[in-house]
Amino acid sequence: MSDSAVKAGLEGVVAGNSSISFVDGQEGRLLYRGYDINDLAQHSTFEETAYLCWYGRLPTRKELDDLKARLAESRTLPGEVMSLIEKAPKDAHPMDVLRTAVSALGMYDPDKDKDVADPEANIRRAIRLTARTATIVAAFDRIRKGQAPVAPRADLSHAANFLYMLKGTEPDDISERTFDVALVLHVDHEFNASTFAARVTTATLSDMYSAVTSAIGALKGPLHGGANQRVMEMLLSIEDPSKTEEWVRERLARKERIMGFGHRVYKVVDPRARHLERLSRELGERTGNTRWYEMSQVIRRVMEEEKGLYPNVDFYSASAYYCLGIDLDLYTPIFAISRMAGWTAHVMEQYADNRLIRPRSNYTGPLHAEYVPIDQRG
Repeated sequence: MSDSAVKAGLEGVVAGNSSISFVDGQEGRLLYRGYDINDLAQHSTFEETAYLCWYGRLPTRKELDDLKARLAESRTLPGEVMSLIEKAPKDAHPMDVLRTAVSALGMYDPDKDKDVADPEANIRRAIRLTARTATIVAAFDRIRKGQAPVAPRADLSHAANFLYMLKGTEPDDISERTFDVALVLHVDHEFNASTFAARVTTATLSDMYSAVTSAIGALKGPLHGGANQRVMEMLLSIEDPSKTEEWVRERLARKERIMGFGHRVYKVVDPRARHLERLSRELGERTGNTRWYEMSQVIRRVMEEEKGLYPNVDFYSASAYYCLGIDLDLYTPIFAISRMAGWTAHVMEQYADNRLIRPRSNYTGPLHAEYVPIDQRG
C-alpha cells in the first residue's frame, strides 16, 4: 500500500463524531458539551460535570442531589473485589490493581444480564464505576501500607470522600476544592489514547467494564496518564532549586525529553494547566513550601525559551498532588478516578450510534515471499 496518506499516530485524523468534548488546539480551548472548561473549573463540581457528560446538559438542583446520593450509595465494593485487592502483591503498581479490580467488578454487576447497550443500565454502570474507582485506589493504598481501608462516607463529596478514604481524616475546604477542580479538569479530552481504546472495545459491542479496562491499560503508559508521576520524579531528582535551570538545559543539550510539556493537539498553553498552575501555587503557599511551584516556573520559562513548548495538564498537577500529600504512584490512578466519568460517557455515546472501528494498516512487508519446505531451509 502507498504510505502517502498514512499519519503516524493518527495525528490529525478525525476518527468519529462526538458531542462530549472539543479541543481547540489553536486557541487553547476545551469544551465539555459546549461549556468552557474555565467556567466549569470556577463554578462547577465533579458531580455536576459528570452529570453534564452523561446526560448532555447541566442538572437541576434535584437532579444533582439525586446523582450525589446515587454515587454515595455505590461507593462500597463487593466483598469479593475487596478480597481481591487485599490479596494483591503489596508492591504491585496501583494501576495494575485498579485495572484488575475494575475488570472484576463486571462479574458482580447487578445489571450484568442486561443488554450491554441498555441506556438505563449503562447509566447505573457508569455511576457504580465512577464511585468505586475512587474506593479501589484508596483501599489499595492503605492496604499496601499495612492500614485498614477506610469506609466511604455518604455525607462527603466525591473529592472529599476520596481524600478521607486515603488519609483517614476529613480534608479541609481548600484541599477538597483543589482536588475537586483537578477532577473537573481531567474528566474528558476528546479522542485521547485511553478514550479511543474504550471506544474501540465498545464498538465490538463488548460491555462497559471491558471497555474501561481497555482504557485503564492505555492510561497506564508514561506517554499518557503516567506523565504526571514522571514530572514529580523530575522535580524531586533536581533536589537543589537553584540548579533547576542548569539541570533542564543540560538535559535539553543531550536531547532528553522533559516531561509535562507539549501536546499533540494544543499549539498554545493547555487551558487545564492554567488552573493547575494556580492550584499548585496556592497549595504551596498554604503549606509554606513553594519550592515545587517555583522550580516548575523556572522549567516552564526555559522550555518556552528553548523549545517553544508549553505546559500540559500533567506539569502542574504533579506538584499540586504532592502538596496534598498524595504518593507519586497514585497520580495516574487519580487521573482514572476523574476520567472514568468521561470514558463511560464515550462508551454510551458509542453504543448509541455504533459502527465497528476497523481501520486499515499500511503494509510495509514483502509481497512475493516463496514458501520453502522446512527440510530445505538452511
